[in-house]
Amino acid sequence: MDTASRYYRASFDITFKKVKIHFVHGHGSVIRQSTMPAESEEVYLMHKVDKAEIPASTAAVPATELVVGDILVLRLGDIVPADAHLLGLDASGNPAQTDLHVDQSALTGESLLVKKRKGDLVYSLCVIKQGHQLGVVVRTGPDTFIGRAASLINVTRDQGHFQKVINYIGNFLIAISVIMVTVLFIYDLVELRILNGTVTGDDVLATIKEMVILTIAAIPVGLPTVMSVTMAVGAKELAKKQVIVKRLTAVEELSSVTILCTDKAGTLTLNELTMDEPFVTNNYTRDDVLLYAYLASEPSAAQDPIELAVRTAAQEQHHQVDHDYVHGYRVLSFTPFNPVDKMSYATVEELGTGHSFRVAKGAPQMILGLGSQGNSEAEAAVEDLASRGLRALGVARTREPQDDWELVGLISLIDPPRSDSAATISDCQLHGLSVKMITGDQASIAKEVAARLGMGTLILDADHIANPGKSEEEVTDDCLRADGFARVIPEHKYKVVDLLQKRGHFVAMTGDGVNDAAALKKANVGIAVHGSTDAARSAADIVLLSSGLSPIMEGIKTSRVIFQRLRSYALYRITSTIHILIFFFVITIAEDWQMPPIFLILISVLNDAATLIMAVDNVNISPMPEKRRLRLLMFLSCALAAILSLFSFAHFFILREVIHVTPGQLATAMYLHISSAPHFVIFSTRVESFCWRSIPSWPFTVVVLGTQMIALIIWILWL
Repeated sequence: MDTASRYYRASFDITFKKVKIHFVHGHGSVIRQSTMPAESEEVYLMHKVDKAEIPASTAAVPATELVVGDILVLRLGDIVPADAHLLGLDASGNPAQTDLHVDQSALTGESLLVKKRKGDLVYSLCVIKQGHQLGVVVRTGPDTFIGRAASLINVTRDQGHFQKVINYIGNFLIAISVIMVTVLFIYDLVELRILNGTVTGDDVLATIKEMVILTIAAIPVGLPTVMSVTMAVGAKELAKKQVIVKRLTAVEELSSVTILCTDKAGTLTLNELTMDEPFVTNNYTRDDVLLYAYLASEPSAAQDPIELAVRTAAQEQHHQVDHDYVHGYRVLSFTPFNPVDKMSYATVEELGTGHSFRVAKGAPQMILGLGSQGNSEAEAAVEDLASRGLRALGVARTREPQDDWELVGLISLIDPPRSDSAATISDCQLHGLSVKMITGDQASIAKEVAARLGMGTLILDADHIANPGKSEEEVTDDCLRADGFARVIPEHKYKVVDLLQKRGHFVAMTGDGVNDAAALKKANVGIAVHGSTDAARSAADIVLLSSGLSPIMEGIKTSRVIFQRLRSYALYRITSTIHILIFFFVITIAEDWQMPPIFLILISVLNDAATLIMAVDNVNISPMPEKRRLRLLMFLSCALAAILSLFSFAHFFILREVIHVTPGQLATAMYLHISSAPHFVIFSTRVESFCWRSIPSWPFTVVVLGTQMIALIIWILWL
């Protein structure tokens, strides 16, 4: 069998797309060339005989057939199909003349290109934006960085804290109700046996009926409904503030967030390069730097973020620049940027005088090297910009086309903070939130942005988070002290969130891409920011419809209002249940007195109906994150229930022993008392401080007083 037939594969269909396989002649190792455009998701093969026999045809196979050790040819526009180490060679086997410029936004969320050299690792799903090299596959499929990140999304979220609270309170009250009602049921049957000598079936049925009605009155059947309605109303309020709630319990959990982990690009910053304050030499001005930089820019490269930033700054800030036209100047010739010179040149004519000169723009070291004399101030400025993580461009010109170059200045570029970010971070800190920046950028850039936002500048590098020489406790301590994290990938984000949660913190995480999905799913509250991908929205609990950090803070304030309403209702409902159980349990055994079943049903219906309106009550915003103090809640409820029970006993004995009312009057009077007493608790439990410091809303007041009027009318009619 010849070589061609050994390498032959028939045409086949993959995911409804036809992939053609060509005959390839030759011997040697297999090189898998990935061009994997987004629309076809294919990986191409080519078989190399030797350096002199590069094949003219290619063969296509699915990316799923890649294995460790395969050689990828990565070129402009390719989507990397697997994690691979760069070999520093081009497709011909010669040393690569250029570095690769890679878009890693799918992995890190940062839109700026990253330069990759020989020996560096390129990750799956990253896009080649410039250059071409060979790379050897080291990880495929689920073993890649992005694959491991995707596997983290499949981790099941723990049961929400709200659901745990509901279950705990409900189970506690049901258990007490069942125990007390069972005791009363046995007591009634024993009493009937003693009085009548026997217990008939009718007696048992009548007793069961009474116990069932008492159980219905005691058990908080409306508890889940009221809390769900309260959170639904809160979700509606949040929607008006451009905060869309996907998971309803996230409304309540957002109130307890103590740490907010936020991505940098697009949330804290504008996610676009803009010109910062330039360095200008003695003989020139800021306008000169803008003008000459613009003249040395290439219009066709307007989509390059650096060229776009330079041209935009000149168009906005220089009066002579009008879109693609510079008043008074004409570009005679232009040499675009190339990776060897690392600069672009232009010969320019001044229209008024006919005088010509040259301008150049490029890497600062190359521009400084054009001059015949060194510039110590400029060199120091370059070092300062580099230490702060700012991208720098040098700008130079000549007086005459053949004259020596003169340094005009240095342009510094940065992704600037949003106008509202600093104020929002300050507001977060005032409300007890610790804000931590998470970015895929270098630590120096993260420190510069953090400093401008008024945050701390203790930024941990990704290597520190994944340091095998440190224990989990040490890394957690470092994470708690840190103000941000740099050069992170999805696994690092997930780990940071996990470590902070293990220390008892409620963590909110913002994100916008596939790289953030795992951390969004892991966080107590995952927040997909404006413009996020479908993957981020799917993993998040909350989706923002407007840009920046300020909608998050508005959401947190609203959620704290919702939590106060939920807390007030829970305190009232637990108190009311325990009060009813204590009073009827004791009064039945001690005095053999029972309230007519119709009154018990009225108490249950009217009280639950009144508390539904608590979802729109006025409450104060807590200055600090809310804490789940269930023990304190249960203690306060029991204490208030005991006080109400004492009042009920006093009311009962005064009516019967002092005023000597009839049994019918006693039943209606006790109905009015038991129906009204818990409602006074509502007004006292709405706020943690004195009740008069927060005036209740008018719908709340009207409904509560309305139910009391109904109870009063029933009492009057029943007398």
